[in-house]
Amino acid sequence: MSTASAVVTSSSGSLGRALQVILTAGLICGVLDGLSALAVSGVSWLRLFQYIASGLLGPKSFQGGVNTAFLGIGLHFVVALGAATVYYVASRGLTFMVHQAVLSGALFGIAVQLFMTFIVVPSSAIGRRPFVLRSFIVLMIVHMVVVGPSIALTVRHYSR
Repeated sequence: MSTASAVVTSSSGSLGRALQVILTAGLICGVLDGLSALAVSGVSWLRLFQYIASGLLGPKSFQGGVNTAFLGIGLHFVVALGAATVYYVASRGLTFMVHQAVLSGALFGIAVQLFMTFIVVPSSAIGRRPFVLRSFIVLMIVHMVVVGPSIALTVRHYSR
């Protein structure tokens, strides 16, 4: 095997491994966060995921029935996969994110919640919403306990 083909094989193997870690972390995070959101929100799964789809479609999302709810589920997992990608890439250079996964995950969960609350949602078709401290705190706890740690612990598991 030539040096060039060894590098390509090694590189594609690393890429495949990275994609496996990101996909697994994103799926675990997406499922756990979705279940947490259902438990905390008290709304039906249809309404919850239509709300997520309204970030793209605006208020008409709530008239779209199951179709817009499924779009919301897809968007929910895109966000979870995006968060997993950011964490994985950062953890390649900042190894404490692997070694201190619980703490790093909780801190990452805070960062994700702040990013979603103050950047993503206001920039979406949902627009600026009134700030409700109680809801913000509940979502912050979910992100600190579920979102960040589920990604961080999955990345740590695959980094051993």
